Amino acid sequence: MKPTAAIAPDALLPANPGDALAIAQDLLQAPLMSNHHHGLWGYHGETAAGRALTVQSTGIGGPSAAAVLAELAELGVRRAVRIGACEPLEGRLDPGAVLVAEAALAGDGTSTALGVTGTVAPTPALAEALLRAGGEDAVAGTVASLDVPELVPSHDGALAADLESAALLAQGRRVGVDVAAVLFTPIAGESDQAPETVLRAARIARDALAG
Repeated sequence: MKPTAAIAPDALLPANPGDALAIAQDLLQAPLMSNHHHGLWGYHGETAAGRALTVQSTGIGGPSAAAVLAELAELGVRRAVRIGACEPLEGRLDPGAVLVAEAALAGDGTSTALGVTGTVAPTPALAEALLRAGGEDAVAGTVASLDVPELVPSHDGALAADLESAALLAQGRRVGVDVAAVLFTPIAGESDQAPETVLRAARIARDALAG
């Protein structure tokens, strides 16, 4: 990363650069682009409540997400929330559902490289704040993080699969950043990254960080 604006202690981490732009425009007052290195758009600004917030895309997959979080930690980020799509397993979540990860199964190479076997947990206080902010709309459960989500071996009760959550939780533990994840399931007829669904999850994350 080559920041061109301030980096806040709190950050939202969508994978998709387009989602980062949409979130920044929705949540921040007069956002400034803070990063465009490697096409990973990042933004800095203040929420309507006056709280500084960074929105930084991580790119697809655990390796990119873990690298971005490590750099953010060096730049002063202390709390981060992953925001992204997840694929329901065996119809366990309805379309448009919001999932707060209470654990992530480490089925990806990055988490394994970071020393995780089995599951990795989010920072408890941050995950609990996400659940409170999500209210009745949010479900707590396990997400299986995999390099190829379509090839799910044994998901051990996971509600959904994704690419980045376990890597970010593991990297957060390594670099001293509090990390949690709020995920959403795609809605039929919309793109996998439907803006309104993304923004719904981002607003929950904003409220949790402010709480």
